[in-house]
Amino acid sequence: MTTKSFGFQAEISQLLDLIINTFYLNKEIFLHELISNCSDALNKIHYASLIDPSVLETLKGLYIHITLDKENKLLSICDTGIGMTKVDLVNNLGTIVKSGTKCFMEALSSGAYISMIGQFGVSFYSAYLVAKHVQVISKHNDNEQYIWESAAGVPLSLML
Repeated sequence: MTTKSFGFQAEISQLLDLIINTFYLNKEIFLHELISNCSDALNKIHYASLIDPSVLETLKGLYIHITLDKENKLLSICDTGIGMTKVDLVNNLGTIVKSGTKCFMEALSSGAYISMIGQFGVSFYSAYLVAKHVQVISKHNDNEQYIWESAAGVPLSLML
């Protein structure tokens, strides 16, 4: 397994700090945000299948599974959505997505309501409300499986 380390862009580090220390009054909101992301991934593969039905050939249905391992304090959320390529993982989880993070932070400083976070493509980071370590395992049909992982504010690693 090959591992490559990446540093968070400065804006992501600022966002993580804001999320962990400021954004949400209720930590439980992270679950809503992550399930919403899974739902978006399911919608994307569904729409892709309307153009190319073969994208669903290896799947046994569209679903989101949530598993809690209390003993190991591990929450797993698994979906059969579109998946991310290596480039997607680096761009979407470790850098500004279409300047989403920057736009969100600018909107906040202009008085936007904090619940708008999901509209800016940065709600994934709500996982750090309850987790010190986050791991994303993703497989896109056009790419190999990759594992992205990070501790809040610590450089991320991407494994092939």
